[in-house]
Amino acid sequence: MNYSGIKNKVAIVTGAGEGIGYAIAELLLKAGADVVLNDVDETRGCRAAETLTKGRPGNCLAFSGDAGDISTINAMVDFTLENFGKVDFIIPNAGITFFGDFLSFTPESFQKVLQLNLHGAFFLVQRAAKEMIKSGKGGRVVLMSSQVGIQAYRNLTAYGMTKAALQLMARNLAYELGRYGITINAIAPGATLTERTKKEQPDYEGVWGKLIPRGVVGKPEDIARTCLFLLSEEAAHINGQTIPVDGGWTTAGIYPEDLS
Repeated sequence: MNYSGIKNKVAIVTGAGEGIGYAIAELLLKAGADVVLNDVDETRGCRAAETLTKGRPGNCLAFSGDAGDISTINAMVDFTLENFGKVDFIIPNAGITFFGDFLSFTPESFQKVLQLNLHGAFFLVQRAAKEMIKSGKGGRVVLMSSQVGIQAYRNLTAYGMTKAALQLMARNLAYELGRYGITINAIAPGATLTERTKKEQPDYEGVWGKLIPRGVVGKPEDIARTCLFLLSEEAAHINGQTIPVDGGWTTAGIYPEDLS
């Protein structure tokens, strides 16, 4: 994929020690961007950055910490500026999923979901946007929503609320930040086979392969390719939009329990 406007840019990707974030960082590096890779697990993040740097034109540096914490966010942007001198792309990919019945969902769980999924994305974009405006060169932001931010899913009310909110965040900030040359869009991944989803559900690939119209679950690379496009010059006039990458699941919304 030879998208223009990626080479020599600087990106921050949170939650990128594995899964979708890792795949996004990998494609950015292959395209010649430099990446600050964040993960809450220091060992996992450092290992990912070391692996990704080998044989690729871009440089990858690890920055560990909770992407929902404001002090981590500010330190991470400072780290990026100190090492690369600028920040062009922001991908707040880090997120947390808590399954739970609405009637018994606790305030503690609710707060944890909001803290990372919304607070983290909001304030990372806010801080980075200030730097982009200061540079006078604009930038790109890609938020990570979800199919359950579009369509209801049992026991995911709190999570789904945060993912729907990110779509409205993209729309609002497209309006607010567009005059500074900053575009902001969201991706809504569907069922995607990652290290996390393999643990969450037995035979994840088999079950969801039957539920998705295309007949297969997504791969992290499917999301990463869409992200790379939205960061590129080819997508310069796309702003404030949400792109589902779900193999068509939200067209019908068949659930695992419908198989029995």
